Amino acid sequence: MHKLSAKEKLNNKNQEFKFVCVGLDVDLEKIPYYLGRDINSIFQFNKKIVEATKDFVAGYKINFAFYEIYGSKGLDLVEKTLSEIPDDVLIIADVKRGDILNTSKMYAKSVYEYFNFDSSTINPYMGIDSVEPFLDYKSKLNFILTLTSNPSSSDFEKLELKSGKKLYQFVIEKILYWNDKFKNCGIVFGATNIEELNDVLVSINDIPLLIPGVGQQGGNFDDVIKILYSNNKSNFLINLSRSILYADSSEKFFEVAKEEVLRLNKKALNLIKN
Repeated sequence: MHKLSAKEKLNNKNQEFKFVCVGLDVDLEKIPYYLGRDINSIFQFNKKIVEATKDFVAGYKINFAFYEIYGSKGLDLVEKTLSEIPDDVLIIADVKRGDILNTSKMYAKSVYEYFNFDSSTINPYMGIDSVEPFLDYKSKLNFILTLTSNPSSSDFEKLELKSGKKLYQFVIEKILYWNDKFKNCGIVFGATNIEELNDVLVSINDIPLLIPGVGQQGGNFDDVIKILYSNNKSNFLINLSRSILYADSSEKFFEVAKEEVLRLNKKALNLIKN
């Protein structure tokens, strides 16, 4: 039986007009109180969310910071959560790794061999030797930070170089170059930078996008969908976390999460068709 690559998983879901990536960035203090307040409560929460939404999402993103705070038990929780996600759904390790070659090799081996994620987020600012160990895993998909959604992203990412380009634009040029060889690069581009997103779409060809920043960070779901499809861009994920995870605090929280994903899917389809 053919094992789907990360790109195949994403493309299959996108062809079904599924673009929502649920960020399982779980804060123990925000989950429904009836689940309890210990680490197993997080797993029960994740399990309910995944069971309710797995047929309607394009992927899941697990931010390691929300699990590493519990030490080895938190990493066990990552593994248990992964076991609940179907094989045909893309799973992203949000780790933002990037270090010297020897260290990056270990990071890549951890994410892709031990945990068996389909994809990861990569910080490119130490250069190709920090990125290449991830790119060497041909069936995986590596989302490389370019212009992020956090308020201080402009401290570095929007700096103007001597060439007149912004730093994030230069990073995109590098990603295009790397992708010519490895064919498994993706781009992280924040939804709060909507004008810049519109400007870069003409140059990134078929490279998939991971778009954070919609919802509480200020990005607009409708605007992102409109801009992407007006530029014939159809391979992407829009990450949402808090607006789905904590849409309801009752015992029906997972049903409300499912309804929110379905609402967004319907909205995306309407925007695309109209």
